[in-house]
Amino acid sequence: MPVVVATLTPLDGHVQDVLDAFGVASPLVHAEKGCELYAVHTDGTRVVVVERWTEIEDLQAHSEGTAIGELNRLNAGHLASPADVLVVENVPIGDPRKGTIQ
Repeated sequence: MPVVVATLTPLDGHVQDVLDAFGVASPLVHAEKGCELYAVHTDGTRVVVVERWTEIEDLQAHSEGTAIGELNRLNAGHLASPADVLVVENVPIGDPRKGTIQ
């Protein structure tokens, strides 16, 4: 079950533009096959997305899908650099309810 952590760095004054773009794209992503989690967070300067997909093939389809195309279009001109995307696998440690993204 792949987990994705993506960090986006908006240009100064563009955090809300990036969040608005996710507001449009997120419902489309939530409807995609295999999307178990697609959650957007911010610290006021960066936007962090945490995702979980049922299968790697679902993540690959998402990466090439219309929702990401729309997100990229909406974010054009609002990002300081390309997104930093990590695809990881969970390592269950300790309490299973607290040691994994559920």
